Amino acid sequence: MSRIKNAFENKKAFIAFLTAGDPDYETSLKNFKAVAEAGADLIEVGIPFSDPIAEGPVIQEADIRALSAGMTTDKVFELVTELRKTVDTPIVFMTYANPVYHYGADKFFEKASAAGADGIIIPDCPFEERHEFDETAAKYGIDFISMIAPTSEDRIKTIAEQAKGFIYVVSSLGVTGVRSEITTDLGAIIGHIKEVTDTPAAIGFGISTPNQAEKMSKIADGVIVGSAMVKIVAQYGSEAPEKLAEYVRSMKAACGK
Repeated sequence: MSRIKNAFENKKAFIAFLTAGDPDYETSLKNFKAVAEAGADLIEVGIPFSDPIAEGPVIQEADIRALSAGMTTDKVFELVTELRKTVDTPIVFMTYANPVYHYGADKFFEKASAAGADGIIIPDCPFEERHEFDETAAKYGIDFISMIAPTSEDRIKTIAEQAKGFIYVVSSLGVTGVRSEITTDLGAIIGHIKEVTDTPAAIGFGISTPNQAEKMSKIADGVIVGSAMVKIVAQYGSEAPEKLAEYVRSMKAACGK
């Protein structure tokens, strides 16, 4: 059983996203360690990029902070390698097609695997074009994580049937960011997914409060939170690790079993 599957075994998974290198390498490493120690079941490591088209202002600003502090793809691999010395939590990279192309797909996935990553999410890679990355990722034992959006409609079952690791269900149209209300019929989407696969489905985009986490975890196998955590980093700086740990514990408790 892979580490990603372990994240969902006999529990609802709380999945935490942070941008690598935000606000700087050392603080970022402490943040990731704090999140893991506080009980996050899976960690998404955002590779900072100058044009993150799926991200709202909060994560865009985190990318700018990380890049301004000198973060690079190689340094992200170094950070995860260091993290792996003490953390067994499943790790999934979140990045875009351009950085992987620019780095060279084979070299990228080889180094990602060596660093200890378990999967990758590439939001701007259409399902029909996933083979450009999926085959190379698989060669190095990296799961290419599929995304299903409210607009996927008739493609939901096709995507779900071929999914690996877990399925990232996008709660709302638009970019990432905190939302006061989520109105998408997520129950129906999850229902379509469950008809064709046992691969876990986690809901992301817009979730920020324990109440939202509790509601979403009743529908899905896991809850993904990014912008709310990145806001904590922006607000507290060097004091963020402790604040992130408190937040993760509260969200993990809300997700229940």
